[in-house]
Amino acid sequence: MEQAWIVGIAFLIIAFLYASVGHGGASGYLALMALLNMSPLVMKPTALILNLIVSLVSFLSFYKARHFKSTLLWPLVITSIPAAYLGSIVPVSEPLYKKILAIVLLIAVVRMLIKPPAVENISSPKWYWLSVAGAVIGLLSGMIGMGGGILLSPLLLMMGWATIQQTAAISAIFIFLNSASGMLGQMKKGFDLAPSMYMIIGFVLVGGWLGAYFGSSRFKNTQLKFILAVVLILAVSKLLFVN
Repeated sequence: MEQAWIVGIAFLIIAFLYASVGHGGASGYLALMALLNMSPLVMKPTALILNLIVSLVSFLSFYKARHFKSTLLWPLVITSIPAAYLGSIVPVSEPLYKKILAIVLLIAVVRMLIKPPAVENISSPKWYWLSVAGAVIGLLSGMIGMGGGILLSPLLLMMGWATIQQTAAISAIFIFLNSASGMLGQMKKGFDLAPSMYMIIGFVLVGGWLGAYFGSSRFKNTQLKFILAVVLILAVSKLLFVN
């Protein structure tokens, strides 16, 4: 019972940190489940369900704070939603799944440890570049069971297409829609969920709500993000070097 509470609190912290920047937390959940030796067959649908919950809560907070820029969303999701569905039904061997996941988790580590650039001049991207980005991110997200925010956010910021708050709002709804599409593919194939799923959902709801609340008010906590980055690095090492 004590171990279950420790695991639940770990999920809560992950949800809190990711929701504070408009993410659903799939990369964090996947890293934690990798450390717990869960099967990819369990990891993907579990991460998608938790992603759906936290990304929706996060989006509502950032939307309420008026950070949502809808013109960026539609070109992205037109291609990302079908691509995420396709990726979710594509057979991926367990070794390949672990290697792809490790690479994405490394991107997540870099995203956490490097401060986002300050965006002074916001430019309007061409719709077709957004659509290409959406397709690539959606396909990859569907294959490993995430929403793609960890890939979308740095792209929007580095290209100067959105402010930090706008990026959080766009990423949150992008993650929700892609996770929903990926979950449809999982339902078609059939899936198993993590043990104590309902307890984990409770912890994630609390963490996601608190993170979204503080994140939409420009909350920052560098120390906790560093701790989470260490967890991700441990998961990457396990995925790459431990059979």
